[in-house]
Amino acid sequence: MQKSILIACLVAISVCAAPSIGEDEKVAKCAAASAEGGAIHVSAFDLPLSGFLSAETRAVLARQKQESKRYEEVCPYRAPESVEDVMSQRRCGEQHYYPAVIARHRARYPVAIEPSKIAGVATEIITPADGISAANRHRVLINLHGGSFMYGGRWGGQVESIPIAALGKIRIVSVDYRMAPEHRFPAASEDIAAVYKALLAEYRPENIGIYGCSAGGFLTAQAVAWFQKENLPTPGAIGLFCAGALPSGGGDSERLWAAISGTRSVTSQEQEAAKKLSYFSDEDLKDPLAFPGLDPQVLAQFPDTLLITSTRDFLMSSVVETHAQLVKMGVPADLHVWEGLDHAFFFEPDLPESPFRIGSRPSYAGYCTRRRSWSLAGTTGDSTMHSPPGSCSGARHWNRSLRAPG
Repeated sequence: MQKSILIACLVAISVCAAPSIGEDEKVAKCAAASAEGGAIHVSAFDLPLSGFLSAETRAVLARQKQESKRYEEVCPYRAPESVEDVMSQRRCGEQHYYPAVIARHRARYPVAIEPSKIAGVATEIITPADGISAANRHRVLINLHGGSFMYGGRWGGQVESIPIAALGKIRIVSVDYRMAPEHRFPAASEDIAAVYKALLAEYRPENIGIYGCSAGGFLTAQAVAWFQKENLPTPGAIGLFCAGALPSGGGDSERLWAAISGTRSVTSQEQEAAKKLSYFSDEDLKDPLAFPGLDPQVLAQFPDTLLITSTRDFLMSSVVETHAQLVKMGVPADLHVWEGLDHAFFFEPDLPESPFRIGSRPSYAGYCTRRRSWSLAGTTGDSTMHSPPGSCSGARHWNRSLRAPG
């Protein structure tokens, strides 16, 4: 509480001391900033790239900006107002976005990809081209792709799975779960549970890990809550990447991202259309099966959890608060935050900050192998600025839970 008051006072001082506004306006802003629970007006300013980003990162981001501009010319985005809008956007992404990204991944990380049906659910089995390591023969990862619960089927799963399968030398089952607008909550949770049940016939629960980014991160948390409801055993560990276990609204990061990205306000017509197309109803947003962080008792039964976000990710607040709640409930949880990067930044394999590239360093990967750590450790960025080079701090959480058989 004292820290919160101190921060509020410092913010109030900075607003009141601003030299670019008149005295009357200063007084008004100071009063607003000092008022308990009061909003603070932030004047427009230019936000440069973070000074901590390397020249290589800046070059990749510049290239990404040009690619995004070209993509938007071919596939201009607007908030979908009909099922056909969603289908059209899916087709455009499948034709003009995913092929280039997946090609870059496959050039760097050789894998085999096999479509498969598991318990009637469409999946893809992704394995390293040079084979699964002996340590991981009895282990498997389940990937839940991102895409706003509307996009990313099949292709998004490949983007998230190819590097981890290749570097971790492990089998990954990427689930092509049911999405909106064709389906509503809890369709995806049901699909994931069906696949998980089937894999339990082959793997011990402590040797199964589940991870996903964005919508897939939310789904990973939802899956754990759904397993509790269905009395299924808890998986060994989970990865909540680019998302947490709490609804995204209300935190700082979403508002800050809106200012950074120049996102305009949503019209009432777009809001109504979004409700009709959304995976969630208004009531679902209050349901711990949809957002397990709403119920401390559900969260307390989570397995060891690795959380990844970045400072310009609009879902950072959800991730940070989820980590705080997990720690409060005594759940072993590691949080890694990357400076100056956007939502799902590690989809770009050329970024030096990409945890995939960090994990590919021979000394780091070798250290983690000697520790008999969980295979995902070589790809989750445990050698960020929060851990010394070569550290496997987060990997050890995975290792404790995902034991070798026998």
